[in-house]
Amino acid sequence: QVQLVESGGGLVQAGESLRLSCEVSGRTSGSYPMGWFRQAQGKEREFVAYTNRIGGWTYYADSVSGRFTISRDNTKNLLYLQMNSLKPEDTGKYYCERAKSPLGTTETIPDMAQYDLWGRGTQVTVSS
Repeated sequence: QVQLVESGGGLVQAGESLRLSCEVSGRTSGSYPMGWFRQAQGKEREFVAYTNRIGGWTYYADSVSGRFTISRDNTKNLLYLQMNSLKPEDTGKYYCERAKSPLGTTETIPDMAQYDLWGRGTQVTVSS
């Protein structure tokens, strides 16, 4: 059974950086497109970033574009999210999610219904 386990969250001050990791374990058959989502307390989960199966194409939410970078190392079954210039509004629990199939439109990529597996999340708290 495939599992996703996020790590790397923590408490930082505004302007600082964090790097999140997501380990994919279990029986896998090839790579899947992956995404990062986040959920602030009392709010709905929202899309953050997406990468295709080989990491050669990425897409970001406007709110993080230019500050966050999604990447992956398929040899290690790891997905990353480098977060720079963090803001208090970036606070939330971050989840890596596996897409059911390759996504290629601005409508489908942020749609949670296109993802079928996620981990328990890792908390990121940014103080002002």
